Amino acid sequence: MSRVPDKPESLWAIAWRQLRRNRLAMLCLGILAVYAAVWFYAEGVFWTSRIRDSIPAYKIAHYDIRNQPPSREHWLGTNYAGKDNLLLVAQGTRIAFEIGLLTSLIVIPIGFVLGALAGYFGRRTDTVITYLFSVVGSIPDILLIIAIAYVVHGVVERSATMQTLTRFIDSGLLSVCVAMGFTGWVGLCRLIRGEYIKHRDRQYVLAARTLGVSHLGIMFRHIAPNVLHIVIINFSLRFPHLILTEVILSFLGVGIANEPSWGAIINDAKQRLWLGNWWELAGATAAMFFLILALNLFGDALRDALDPKLRSAD
Repeated sequence: MSRVPDKPESLWAIAWRQLRRNRLAMLCLGILAVYAAVWFYAEGVFWTSRIRDSIPAYKIAHYDIRNQPPSREHWLGTNYAGKDNLLLVAQGTRIAFEIGLLTSLIVIPIGFVLGALAGYFGRRTDTVITYLFSVVGSIPDILLIIAIAYVVHGVVERSATMQTLTRFIDSGLLSVCVAMGFTGWVGLCRLIRGEYIKHRDRQYVLAARTLGVSHLGIMFRHIAPNVLHIVIINFSLRFPHLILTEVILSFLGVGIANEPSWGAIINDAKQRLWLGNWWELAGATAAMFFLILALNLFGDALRDALDPKLRSAD
């Protein structure tokens, strides 16, 4: 009796096995899990105050304990208004995750769809989309983001429908996410376009065409699962860039005004650094540093695990 061959391992199973062997990747994953827990806690505090229509603890000023250094009661000290810096940094974590996730919800559909259309159809479609992302990519990111953010903020302030939306999401956060979303799709679009060019003439695609499968069916049911790892790698590597961009925008006064993002905390803290109040700046900077470091290192490990070329080279 012939032996039934074992089912081959999927790309995801191979990648997870390789990640588990990487101690640094597992350490970074643990750090990210801690940040995720802080994010969930901060979301709970934020939404509880919204539902109860009350002022959250991190926004309540205590002027009798302002500018206090780190202590047992306040691990990261207090700021000029007596607000606990640890609570503010936790809310900054919430803002960082929201920025990364909400912006990615805009970037991924735009970049994937345009890249798929350009790579699959080629010719005029490819020419138009290539010209489009070349123009967008040639404009400095920060300048374009600031311009779009101001436009979106103006639309939000004038629209009654958008005003209703601001009950659930800060208008500054919405403006920044939309601005970064409509400028950050270029890199993913280029990657997906290249992958679709490689896949469109492969045997499984030709077989699908022979069977009468529609172009959309081939693009999104047959080719898309084979390039999905590119989206995940791009997401993990771009997430830190989105957080840094938000910090820069908030530092410049363009970002989120009503919530304590890391950029806003750093912008406030720099004004009192000359007084020796180092703890305000240190808390937000350290939180940002360790998150971005963990994301970058884990993103590199994830790329090595998911990319067949890099995996075969090892």
